[in-house]
Amino acid sequence: MLFDSYHLDSKQLNNRYVVAPMTRISAEADGRANDRMKKYYQRFAKGGFGAIITEGIYPDTTFSQGYNNQPGIATDIQADAWKPVVNAVHEEGSIIIAQLMHAGGQSQGNAYTDETIAPSAIPPKGEQLGFYGGSGTFQTPRAMDDQDFLEVKKDFVAAARRAKEAGFDGVEIHGANGYLLDQFLTDYLNKREDEYGGTVENRLRFVLEVVDEILAEVGEDFIIGIRISQGKVADQTHKWAGGEKEAEQIFGALGKTGLDYIHVTDGDATAPSFGEGSKTLAGAAKTYGGITVIANGQLQEQERAESLLESGQADLVSIGTGALANPDLPNKVRDKDELNAFDFEKILLPQAEVKDHELDAPIKE
Repeated sequence: MLFDSYHLDSKQLNNRYVVAPMTRISAEADGRANDRMKKYYQRFAKGGFGAIITEGIYPDTTFSQGYNNQPGIATDIQADAWKPVVNAVHEEGSIIIAQLMHAGGQSQGNAYTDETIAPSAIPPKGEQLGFYGGSGTFQTPRAMDDQDFLEVKKDFVAAARRAKEAGFDGVEIHGANGYLLDQFLTDYLNKREDEYGGTVENRLRFVLEVVDEILAEVGEDFIIGIRISQGKVADQTHKWAGGEKEAEQIFGALGKTGLDYIHVTDGDATAPSFGEGSKTLAGAAKTYGGITVIANGQLQEQERAESLLESGQADLVSIGTGALANPDLPNKVRDKDELNAFDFEKILLPQAEVKDHELDAPIKE
């Protein structure tokens, strides 16, 4: 099934392989994509991936940037810089989706402000990531007010419109890994006492508002998806307090919005995600969401990926570190070639020592 074609909205994918979004911190300091990034994405398309989801792209020039040298699509200049990247991927026969990411309280590098915002004035758990230039604990964010809500939604919508105008085939709304939208879903980060806090329904409200406004603006003949996880960048073991019942509420609501897909990421996509004998995260998304599901989590081995597809728990599989080690992974699997193991130390080599064909920046799926 991995090499069956698949229709996603109005686009046909040549196979079920997707490149997962991975932070690369290789853009220009002002957020423009560059030739190095073009080559990075183009090689996955040449390697046979049916679809590519970009690293998280910040949507505004205020609070959304998460890392220094992260690419943006907050201005027309930044959007134009993506066009060569998009064209290079299309020339190789793949589609490319822009992931829109607001870092919220998990930001550790922002050229526009030193302040962070979040649902509540509660810092994320854990430490900033040193290989992304951060150090120490996260600062305490400012709790969002009514104006922040309006601005964040407006900026997400404007970024989605720029992505469509730049030629992207769709956008993925980042609602995972501890970034802003996931902070709303996370009980210990969202202590609001208004309509956006408390119950699962309330904590999901702002996510659904962002989804609805993007769909209303650019949903026609344009792929709109969302990424969801339980774990975070700095809290990988986090689980939803309500377990599979909470998953049913979240995925059920997302499935009714008009989204084209739900992209779930877990440490092991084939393992029960809510305790022994429970569904996988992908299985829960498929059962309760009822729309296309992309599964992520150590699926570079063919047998593991096929098991999710054949059991109906997922429709597509996304590959992160396995794709970095094997930019031509689909072609290798098709030709029964041995896959390279992922070497994290190689990723951390100083850029001056890295050859063009090697991996040259740290990553986080």
